[in-house]
Amino acid sequence: MDFKKVLIAVDGSENSLRAVRYAAAILDGGRGYDVLLVHIERLPERDMFPDETSWSGQCREHSQAMRDFLDRAAAELEAGGLSAGEVCSQYIDSCAARPEGAEDCSHGRNIALEILSIAEEGGYGTLVIGRRGVSKAEEFLFGSVSNKLIHHAKDRTVWVVS
Repeated sequence: MDFKKVLIAVDGSENSLRAVRYAAAILDGGRGYDVLLVHIERLPERDMFPDETSWSGQCREHSQAMRDFLDRAAAELEAGGLSAGEVCSQYIDSCAARPEGAEDCSHGRNIALEILSIAEEGGYGTLVIGRRGVSKAEEFLFGSVSNKLIHHAKDRTVWVVS
């Protein structure tokens, strides 16, 4: 694994942005890094909306907000000294609303394992994620992406930022 290949998984939260800023500070404008910002789309449940139109509208809003967040996160890394060529981002659409032409899609069943799959395929040796701040009860019932990453990542460094 190449530890200068850094995958930063983001979800749009303040802790996620804090993780990006932390990575920028640690990498401190060093050269030779390959940083991938990745967001795996997790759409709201269709049943929570009265009709397809309102659900689709919410999905589009969420998608645009996350794409804007990825741009903001890339700007934070560049402001921290990384070059634009060292930073790229990837938005992985949900298979439930996969747009025409999307190469990959997420089934949303296990975000942590999807992150690890991307890391494995890309040879990323360092994973960075913000802690979501879920309660112990929520973590027990639903799990935690950061917790699953820690337990399933092999031969990789995992930075969990609060």
